Amino acid sequence: MAEHELPTGFRYLPAYLDRPAQEALVEEVRAVVAAAPLYVPQMPKTGRPMSVRMTNCGSLGWVTDREGGYRYQETHPLTGQPWPAIPAALLRIWEEVYGYPKPPQACLVNFYDGEAKMGLHQDRDERDFEAPVVSVSLGDQCLFRIGGTVRGAQTRSFRLSSGDVVVLGGESRLSFHGVDRIFPGTSTLLRNGGRINLTLRRVDP
Repeated sequence: MAEHELPTGFRYLPAYLDRPAQEALVEEVRAVVAAAPLYVPQMPKTGRPMSVRMTNCGSLGWVTDREGGYRYQETHPLTGQPWPAIPAALLRIWEEVYGYPKPPQACLVNFYDGEAKMGLHQDRDERDFEAPVVSVSLGDQCLFRIGGTVRGAQTRSFRLSSGDVVVLGGESRLSFHGVDRIFPGTSTLLRNGGRINLTLRRVDP
């Protein structure tokens, strides 16, 4: 997939956040994790653990387990408590990069260690596909892959670095995408290494 063949509506914004902004956002994420601890999600039906650890902030959180499958709910599946609020810095990014008139309802927080990855998938558990998916990278670089709206379409891969922002909007909203690998030691942002991915989504029209 050549650069001009990137899906229409897909935007890659390298170095969108400078180092101080990244550091401030990491502190906000730590506060989210203190209120809503990271846990290991399970694949539907098989119950196989995913390689990432995750949590959420916002009025809704995306979860998955063997019994219930992929879904949004208002509470943390382990603590039963409501998710903490989305940090104001992330709400500003949502407004700046796309200008969608309604705010995100969910921010999925995925933590990748050096061995974690995420297979090609579509973000389609929402009811509002007019709203974009906005993704913020913090920490170690990853190899990100993006394809078309049908499985098996040609894909393109490139590295995402700490502070980069990716937007899936318009025709690219339902593009298959994933993370093939992490490059350990490529960032000093997180004390113990790894990568944090923050994915903002609007669930309801």
